[in-house]
Amino acid sequence: MPMNTGEKDAAAVRVPPPLVYLAAIAVGIGLQYLWALPLGLGFGVRMMLALLIALAGCVLLGAAIRLFIKTGQHPEPWRSTPEIITGGVYRYTRNPFYVSFALIQLAVGVGLGNFWIILLVPVSCLGVFYTAIRQEEAYLERKFGAPYLEYKQSVRRWL
Repeated sequence: MPMNTGEKDAAAVRVPPPLVYLAAIAVGIGLQYLWALPLGLGFGVRMMLALLIALAGCVLLGAAIRLFIKTGQHPEPWRSTPEIITGGVYRYTRNPFYVSFALIQLAVGVGLGNFWIILLVPVSCLGVFYTAIRQEEAYLERKFGAPYLEYKQSVRRWL
């Protein structure tokens, strides 16, 4: 069903999602000082693995940003969405930005050898679900109706 004209044409996201992932990294660093939970991999292996994971996150993020630029949209979830993007990386995940942030958080944890940061990745994803994704999905359902619901049923939220 289309949006009411009195509603703001944007999702009611109040916390920038990257801050959720950054906060989890900060908490993981703090926890590491209180109770060390090392990853147990050698420095070279950690760095190589961290670089590969970070590269995957950055490639995914870049692909999503390119689609936003191509369609003239802004990635900020509190801005209006003129159309649903269903091509490119959006054929595999409805939230490539959030998946890429999770990968980058994972890469930081691996690189620092900090298992706390790694353990907090699901917590970050859950936090982003409650602070952003629920609001975004509700907004897109109101604005686009059936086309968005069909897309939602055909593409997973995360992977």
